[in-house]
This record gives sequence, structure tokens and C-alpha cells, in this order.
Amino acid sequence: MRSMTTPEHPEQPDSSAEAADAADAPEESTAVAAQGWDRASADPQYRAAVVDLLGALAYGELAAFERLAEDAKLAPTLADKAALAKMASAEFHHFEQLRDRLAAIGEEPTQAMEPFVAALDGFHRQTAPSDWLEGLVKAYVGDSIASDFYREVAARLDSDTRSLVLAVLDDTGHASFAVEKVRAAIEAEPRVGGRLALWARRLMGEALSQSQRVVAERDALSTMLVGGVADGFDLAEVGKMFSRITEAHTKRMAALGLAA
Repeated sequence: MRSMTTPEHPEQPDSSAEAADAADAPEESTAVAAQGWDRASADPQYRAAVVDLLGALAYGELAAFERLAEDAKLAPTLADKAALAKMASAEFHHFEQLRDRLAAIGEEPTQAMEPFVAALDGFHRQTAPSDWLEGLVKAYVGDSIASDFYREVAARLDSDTRSLVLAVLDDTGHASFAVEKVRAAIEAEPRVGGRLALWARRLMGEALSQSQRVVAERDALSTMLVGGVADGFDLAEVGKMFSRITEAHTKRMAALGLAA
């Protein structure tokens, strides 16, 4: 997935702007973030939360592989079909990394994924695209929201787990591919934009609702997020986190040429 960088300013910075940025940005280093897995996992609640997180990510990557393979069937050209097949392969490789990590820490990968199957499958059933363009928007919007959430959480993880999570969130190329194809379609037929904007709003609502339900149902994961385990967010920070995710969604919609 994507990451954002900020250029350095050698001259005197705007201290007020820096202060605002610091207040809005997630913390980059915490006590747990300075530890490796061996030390951090001594806390059984933290370990359970990480297993949940990796299980959710692993099933998400497996589902992404399946979805992209299905979307390839709707592709209008052979070049588009091949591009999506390549992206699907990259998603499966991410799944393998997560599966192998779960096994390496003594967890059964399928058992770690199982609690998240119903929620993710339900989301995909409720948001089945009707055509090629809706499929592109769904993958771009839905995957990016999930990526934003996992990146926020990654800042609170031990160094070993954080490195893995960030690695599997690498953009497979789908973002630029989706933007190019959707913008071209809107330029060719402007009326398409209205339909896709409504579709993207629905996806945003469904994705946030589903993620909140999943977290609420998993005690270890929710406890970590609201500060009950190690360096979790406090409730105010959870609100800021979801505000940042919503703002990032608005920017992605603009990149597509759609109104948020």
C-alpha cells in the first residue's frame, strides 16, 4: 500500500504547523514498539492481540487474492486481465508471509484466521460489484481503508511484528492501476462518476462498520486498541485515528475524480 513522506525544510519551520501535525499524527515510537517479539509476547494479552491482528490480515490477503482473480474475469482487455492476475499473485505472497509468521510463533494459521472469515465474507457479499469499474473502486477504497487502519495499529506493535505488517501492506500496484482506469472511464462517460461516487460512499460505510464490529468482538484486539494492553490508544486517540482514516479516504476519492 502507500505511505506518505514529508520533505525536510532546512530553513526556519512553521512551529505552529509542526505542532498541529504532531498532534494529529499517530505516535511513531512507544515502549512496546522499541521491543522485539520475544520480549513483548511475554504479555499474554498482547500476544493474543497480535495473533488476532495477523489472523485478520492473513484472511484479508487471502480474500484479496480471490477477489482480484475474480475481477480479472471482468477485465475488458487481455492486458488488464494480466495486470490483475499479477496483483493477485502479490496478494497471495503477502498471505504466505503472514501464514508462515503465525506458524513460526507456534500458532495454527487457519485457527487464527477463522474468527474473521464470517465478517470479511459478509462484507464481500454485501458489496459485490456489478461490473469492472465497481470492482476496481471496491478494491481501491476497501483495501486502502484496511491498510490505513493496520498502519495506525502498527505504530503500537513490537518491532518484529511491525516490520511484517508494513511489508504486507506494500502496494501491489492496484492503486495506480485503479486510478488510471477509473479516471479514463469518467472522462469517456462523465455520468459514470455519479454512480461510482455513490458506490464508494457505500463501501466506506460498510468497511468502517465491519471493522468496528470485528474489533468489538475480539476482546484482546479491542483491549489493545483502547489502551488496556501495553501502549494502546486511549479513547480520544481512537476517534482521531478514524478521523485520519476518513480524511485519507476523501483524498483517494479526489484522486479517482469522485466526490467523497
